[in-house]
Amino acid sequence: MECNQQKNRSICNCTYEPCSRKGICCECIQYHLRIRELPACCFPDDVEKTYDRSFERFAQMVNGGRV
Repeated sequence: MECNQQKNRSICNCTYEPCSRKGICCECIQYHLRIRELPACCFPDDVEKTYDRSFERFAQMVNGGRV
């Protein structure tokens, strides 16, 4: 299967500009999981901009602010 990096980049909401993994979703997911985070695409833009992509922040977000 071929990576469609151009298409992936067009829908990527990551605001971290020097990111070398933009559009390469398999590398992005591996990187973030390794450091106990989820990638930007798992968060709405307002949360993504905080760069808090932790599992805990995701759980808090989906539980209406409760962990």
